[in-house]
Amino acid sequence: MQIISKEKHIAKLSNLLKIFILKNTKYASTFPVSRNCIGLSRSIGYSQEPLFLTKYLKTKMKATGPITVADYMREVLTNPVTGYYMHRDVIGDKGDFITSPEVGQLFGEMVAVWLFSEWQKVGSPNPLQLVELGPGRGSLSEDLLRVTRNSIAASFVFAKFGAANIVSLHLVELSPHLSRLQAQRLCGDTTKENEPNSVENHYRSGTSLHGTPVFWHHRLQDVPRYFSCVVANEFFDALPVHKFQKTEAGWREILIDIDPNDENKFKYVISRGETLASRLFIKKTECRNHLEVSPESAVIIQHIVDRLEEDGGIALLADYGHNGTNTDTFRAFKRHQLWDLLVEPGTADLTADVDFSCLKDAAGDRVVTYGPVSQREFLINMGIAFRLEKLLKSCKPELKDRLVTGYHLMVDKEKMGDRFKFFALFPSVLKEHLKKFPVAGFHNA
Repeated sequence: MQIISKEKHIAKLSNLLKIFILKNTKYASTFPVSRNCIGLSRSIGYSQEPLFLTKYLKTKMKATGPITVADYMREVLTNPVTGYYMHRDVIGDKGDFITSPEVGQLFGEMVAVWLFSEWQKVGSPNPLQLVELGPGRGSLSEDLLRVTRNSIAASFVFAKFGAANIVSLHLVELSPHLSRLQAQRLCGDTTKENEPNSVENHYRSGTSLHGTPVFWHHRLQDVPRYFSCVVANEFFDALPVHKFQKTEAGWREILIDIDPNDENKFKYVISRGETLASRLFIKKTECRNHLEVSPESAVIIQHIVDRLEEDGGIALLADYGHNGTNTDTFRAFKRHQLWDLLVEPGTADLTADVDFSCLKDAAGDRVVTYGPVSQREFLINMGIAFRLEKLLKSCKPELKDRLVTGYHLMVDKEKMGDRFKFFALFPSVLKEHLKKFPVAGFHNA
C-alpha cells in the first residue's frame, strides 16, 4: 500500500469531501463501493410500512450497491426531505436527547465566562463575532449573549464603541426547523428570511432581545472573516463516520445494504477488499481492531484553523468522546433510550463518539490545542460550584432543586462529568503569550 505524506493526506481528504463543504444540496456517496461484500451477522427488520427515507435508501442501494455508514448517517440526519434534524424539535424532555445547555444556565455561563476571559487576554479585539456551530434550540447562544451583556468589562467596551459595532452572533445551522426555534428564542418575531437566491452570505437575520445583531448561515465559510470566538457543543458527534474492521486480510470497511432474504430489512456487510476510504483514512500504526473515522470533522476543523490563523480568534469544543482509544461507538437514541440504528431511519438520533486525537491531527501545528479534559474538570476549574452557591442564595425556593440536580448531572463522574470533554484551539502565534497567561479551565492539560 502506498504511504502518503500528511500534507497529501489532508489535500486528498479535502478534495474527496468537498461535497460536504458545498451548500446543503445533493447527498451523493463520497466513496463508491462494490456490491461484492461479505454479510455480517446483524440483520434488523420492522413490521411497519417503510417510511419515505427507508424507501429512498433501498432505492439507492439497489442502484449503486451498499452504502458507507457515513452516507447512511448523513442521509438519516440531514436529508432535506425527511432528515432527523431538518423538520422537528429533537432536543429536550420531549425529544430524543438532552444537551448540557438545556440542563440549566450554569453550563452556558461557564462557557461564556471562558470565552470572554480569553478574548480579554488577547487584547479584546473588535469587532467580536460569537460563532456557534449546530446551536440546537439556541440555549447556549442565549446564555452567551446574556453573560456578555451583563459583564462589567463588556459594558465598558460596549459603552465606548457601541454594541452593534462590537459584537455579533453567527449561528451555523442547516435545519430550517431548528433555525426557526433559535430565532424565536433569541430575537422574538423580529427576524427576516432572505430569498433562496439571495447573494447574502446569511439566510436569516435579526436583532436579539439584548440588541445584538444575529445571523444564520448554512456553512462556517459563509461567516464574515473577523476575529471570532467559535463554540461547538455536541456538534461533531453528529457528523458522519466511516466504520472499519480489521480482518485476517487487512482493514475492511463496514457498509450497510438490504438484507437479500428480506428487503424490508437493512444489514451490515463488510467489503471483500479495500475501499478508497480504508486506504486513505487508516494510519499504518493503528493498533485497534475496530475504527471509526469522521473525515468531515477534519474538514471543519481545518476551516476553523484557517479562520483562527488568518483572522484571529479562539475556539472551544465540547462533546462526548475519547483521545484515540474507543472503537465501536456508533449508536442511536430515541426518546432518551438506546435504539437500533437500522430500524426506521430518520426517527432517531445517530451519533458517534468524537475522536479528539483525529481533531488534533487535522488541526496540525498552525494552532495550539488544549485538552481534551473532562467536562467535570473544566466546569469546576471555571468556578461552577461557586456560581451555584451564589445562585442558591438568591433564587426562588422552587428553583433550588432544579439547579442542584442540573449541577450534579453536568459534573458527576457517573453522569455527564467524565463522559463529555472540552477541547480548545488558539492560533499558534499566541503560543508564547499563552505561557504567560495560562488558558482558563485547562489547568492540568
